[in-house]
Amino acid sequence: MSTRSGSVRWFNDAKGHGFIVPDGGGEDVFVHFKSIIGDGYRSLFEGDLVEFEVEIDNKGRLSARKVMKK
Repeated sequence: MSTRSGSVRWFNDAKGHGFIVPDGGGEDVFVHFKSIIGDGYRSLFEGDLVEFEVEIDNKGRLSARKVMKK
């Protein structure tokens, strides 16, 4: 899988998920807190720049994995 870059559109800490806007446009990518690489509390903030891989989840939507803040 290739690594992509983007920025966080929004992330809901209470629900543990949000969406990433890929650089260069295209469909927003769903992100779940379990996909964020890091120790301790894993969260994102609107506007954070991230790198990630994309897969199709069991609901048929684009989903980020191996998400790392830049």
